[in-house]
Amino acid sequence: MHLPMSFAGDRTSELWRSFMPRRQEILHPVNTDLISLQVYPQPLSWPPDLNIVFEKWATVEVDQVMTIPPGMGSLLVQPGLYAVFPHIGAGPTAQKTFTYIFGEWLPQSPYYLDDRPHFEVLGAKYRNNHPDAEEEIYIPIRV
Repeated sequence: MHLPMSFAGDRTSELWRSFMPRRQEILHPVNTDLISLQVYPQPLSWPPDLNIVFEKWATVEVDQVMTIPPGMGSLLVQPGLYAVFPHIGAGPTAQKTFTYIFGEWLPQSPYYLDDRPHFEVLGAKYRNNHPDAEEEIYIPIRV
């Protein structure tokens, strides 16, 4: 499921509240991980424009798309290189991790931000808003 939103008009909670009761309707999941995915209309700048409208997805990875439940959609993520960063902590603390990624790591690396979806994998160690929650942040990059 997906919704348009901005950083200033964050609707993430609304999106996940609508998705979670219906996630079992999705056929052929690859695993039990949840994926929070963002599709930006242009490459993300840092610090980001808080009013830029982007598409946010609450989703799971599937190995085939045969039937899409009503009110849901599908998105094919193009393959490419991703930098993966661990994040430990409640959701609001992720700002520090993103500041490191975009403010320090990326400018000092040999990579450039690519224009593909950004996403976070919420695996078995993820617990919503828990200080010990673990997730992986995937940032699309290119040489």
